[in-house]
Amino acid sequence: MTFRATILTLYPEMFPGHLGFSLSGKAMERGDWSVETVQIRDFAEDKHRTVDDTPAGGGAGMVLKADILARAIDSVADDSRPRLLMSPRGKPLTQKRVRELADGEGVVIVCGRFEGVDQRVIDGRKLEEVSIGDYILSGGEPAALTVLDSIVRLLPGVMGNIHSGTNESFEHGLLEHPHYTRPQVFEGEEIPAVLTSGNHAAIEKWRLEQSLRLTQERRPDLLQSED
Repeated sequence: MTFRATILTLYPEMFPGHLGFSLSGKAMERGDWSVETVQIRDFAEDKHRTVDDTPAGGGAGMVLKADILARAIDSVADDSRPRLLMSPRGKPLTQKRVRELADGEGVVIVCGRFEGVDQRVIDGRKLEEVSIGDYILSGGEPAALTVLDSIVRLLPGVMGNIHSGTNESFEHGLLEHPHYTRPQVFEGEEIPAVLTSGNHAAIEKWRLEQSLRLTQERRPDLLQSED
């Protein structure tokens, strides 16, 4: 089954972007996943193809119009795929949610622009607001690419090693342990002896200890999370 992504955007030329290269690009060529874009501006009805207007109640910026975006969304096949709106006020994206999306048939992603999107289309079209971090981007396109990147790499056959997607940060509520490889000595620093000992139980114990240490230092909130 091909994972299908549909992106609603004012800048369709930004896709597939970096996802057209490396493992994700090869997976696209094989038909493991696909991405199509919908130009929101095509659904404007005035001669200037206007898609935004001033915010009700005043204030800075412009707001993406509900009627135009609704027509764009309605042009997409009515199926069971989740409809995401990339938004800094959305629920933070987690690895758990990424896995849920990767297990589905695909996703529809709306890329916001300007000051935001009219709330009526968010409510009326049941858009799930998703954030990739506590910062502001110029538009939803980079965020949409990030979401797709996180999903595509988990699709069957995309990564060569089946364990690559399971033994990493956030998969088990911890940050990933440090990694090393040859040369044995680099700038006077040796690879930790336990990693070359051949004692797999000791190696796993060391890795867990390191993951716990890093998580406590850098993301103590993960140790308190129920996810």
